Amino acid sequence: MPNKEMLLIPGPTPVVDEIYEALAQETMSHTDLRFAKIFSEALDITRKMFNTDGEVFVVAGSGTLSMEMALVNTVAPGEKLLVVSHGYFGDRFIGVANALGIQVEALSAEWGKQVSTELIEQKLREGGFKAVTVTHVDTSTGVKSNLDELVPIVKKYGALFILDGVCASAAIEEDMGKEYGAAGYTIDVVLTASQKAIGVPPGLAIVAFGPKALETRSQMDKVHCYYADINNWIHIMKEPFKYFATHPINMIYAYHRAMKIIEKEGFKTRYRRHNAIGKAIRAAIVTYGMSILSREEIAAPTLSCILYPEGVDDQKFRTFLAQKGLIVAAHLGPLAGKGFRIGHMGNVTNDSLCRALQLIGEALQEQGLPVDPERAVQVFKQVFAENMEDV
Repeated sequence: MPNKEMLLIPGPTPVVDEIYEALAQETMSHTDLRFAKIFSEALDITRKMFNTDGEVFVVAGSGTLSMEMALVNTVAPGEKLLVVSHGYFGDRFIGVANALGIQVEALSAEWGKQVSTELIEQKLREGGFKAVTVTHVDTSTGVKSNLDELVPIVKKYGALFILDGVCASAAIEEDMGKEYGAAGYTIDVVLTASQKAIGVPPGLAIVAFGPKALETRSQMDKVHCYYADINNWIHIMKEPFKYFATHPINMIYAYHRAMKIIEKEGFKTRYRRHNAIGKAIRAAIVTYGMSILSREEIAAPTLSCILYPEGVDDQKFRTFLAQKGLIVAAHLGPLAGKGFRIGHMGNVTNDSLCRALQLIGEALQEQGLPVDPERAVQVFKQVFAENMEDV
């Protein structure tokens, strides 16, 4: 099933034929031992990717369900949550927390920037926060959070560290076994979804709970949900042939194939490839006279938020690209109409990205800008190669 368009948005991402073929396999029973073996293998690779001694949960749902599962199983109604937000999707935790009766406070950055560590520590010093949520990469701004800075601050004040990895998992390291500066200073929860750097169609909510997060759930009398309660799923994840709710069988086939692809590439190699692609795309884009919303030091490997030079009509630009088979995303919120967002994650190829850069140049030329697509493609190739060289 060849892709007819280049879907370079912040997600869903292009799905390769190998995963489509897995998705199209004959549907088995959700209690079939053959299916359970496939699911167990996928879960094992997921645990390896997150390097956790805890448990991973893969259920039918979206990234929003992952957010809800992360909060409802760790923070009780009336307890305090701090949201560290670098854009639209960081802010979304506020709505989830409000729906669950959690006392929520938020620290939000100007779009394209990070919340200062000083401000976060000042807020945590007030005390009483059960958990802190951080979005690893916010798809509205392309800002990447610095875990080396944030995890130690949060853990210093005894809060759980909940990481939204929706636009980062399988492209940026999210090591739940890593200690950030002191014993026990680790990531407690990573929540994500199937349709971004993992490279599967939308439909799976994926959440990893570390030992402390699991202990937190065990100490809670009850949670105000049923489907999202990890206590209803934990035995199923250990023995997937058992029943709680029907598994999305064919999506699990696809997820299993995707995790095998990721494992074969190698986690560190995959992280390095994404980092190189991000730097290369942005370097090439700048040759067109466009600018990047965030500084390179905090720009995400998985997508880039681009701002137009003066005189570019957003609707005409994206329509031109769509007619050529390239789909990019509009900006959200205060940036609407001022640029576009381009995803470059998952199983995307360098050839497709070079083709995308060529078309972006042509779209700008159509609006009268004197740009050089061939030079942009060469810059991409050069910067990518430099960042993939052995150190």
